[in-house]
Amino acid sequence: MRCLRSSITCISRAKIVSLPVTRGIPSSGRTGGLPAPPRQRGCGSSVSPGGAPACAAPPEAMRASCAQAELESRLFCDFEQSGMSQIFQPLDGWFVTGATASGKTAVGCALAERIGGEVISVDSMAVYQGLDIGTAKPTPAERKRVAHHLIDVLPPTEEFSLAQYVALAHQAAADVRSRGREVVFVGGTPLYLKALLRGLYTGPAPDWQFRAEMAARAASERPGWLHAQVARVDPAAAARLHPGDRRRLIRALEVYHLTGTPLSTWQQQFEQARPAEACRVFWLDWPRPVLYARIEARVDAMFDAGLVEEVHRLLAAGVHFSRTARQALGYREVLEHLHSARDLAATVALVKTRSRQFAKRQLTWLRSEAGAEWFDALDSGAIGRMSGRIGEWLAGEAMGGPGMR
Repeated sequence: MRCLRSSITCISRAKIVSLPVTRGIPSSGRTGGLPAPPRQRGCGSSVSPGGAPACAAPPEAMRASCAQAELESRLFCDFEQSGMSQIFQPLDGWFVTGATASGKTAVGCALAERIGGEVISVDSMAVYQGLDIGTAKPTPAERKRVAHHLIDVLPPTEEFSLAQYVALAHQAAADVRSRGREVVFVGGTPLYLKALLRGLYTGPAPDWQFRAEMAARAASERPGWLHAQVARVDPAAAARLHPGDRRRLIRALEVYHLTGTPLSTWQQQFEQARPAEACRVFWLDWPRPVLYARIEARVDAMFDAGLVEEVHRLLAAGVHFSRTARQALGYREVLEHLHSARDLAATVALVKTRSRQFAKRQLTWLRSEAGAEWFDALDSGAIGRMSGRIGEWLAGEAMGGPGMR
């Protein structure tokens, strides 16, 4: 099977730089690398929870859904097998974002329809097949009106990383543009948005066994042991990482273990390679009390629509949620409820609380994003003004002015 590098060399806008991964000396002083973690499945075996092929969606759900699903599944497998570090440059496009329950999906779909575009989802959990109610995916009617990408890519048994998402997003954007269509990114996952807008140095693929060993070792050592190990091999990374940030400390050790080069060195190379931004971000904003009321109404609607039953069906079908799938807001709490952690009323209340907390984090990130254009979500003319702004930018580009690309 082709590696990711060969499968994306045609993406002229992506400007992706491939960096070979070599095994280095791990922080423990041992030479060589640890065995690769066992794979949960082979490539090409993407199956929905019910046992049907992953692309066996209703024909109205997405234009060319089978072809797109096969493309995305192939690229997902290629990336998983490649063992390559990648530098992904920022993607240009139109971005519709906002906090959870802000109406991004409907506005993004309407905007794409108006400007002749297709939607690329920026939702870390909408990639999972079968996780439908809790992720508020676009409706079949919306997906029939406008083609959507990066939805229902893989089963919830699979791990899914930021790097895998960005690789798929670059491929999807190239596919959309190859047909003369505009790209409209719609979603609110801050980490994914940042990677699309700023670019991403992926580092090598995760070594789950190494991570588990480091976590176990850290648990048995004195406080600060992980930070001391990072300081020994990557002082620059240690200087910016909090001693209690176990996840990032282990990642810094992992990169050095797998490549023999400090993470900070790779990141410096990425910063030097990153071009200027070429994107436009539309931010849908609601008054805070209205947004919180919408969040509570959405959570109630999710449970009324059968969120608990959806999770129960997946478990009954033998689905074992991966680490990343278990992080999905609403699903984690329902899984805990089904394992008798709390009653249903307490579960609903907890999902509402965590949804509000997530919205706060989204809004904090959006306010820090320079260049994002604020639109009043209560204004019925917002979509018209967005498309008008796009027309202005495209006209400026055609005249040789400060266009988007």
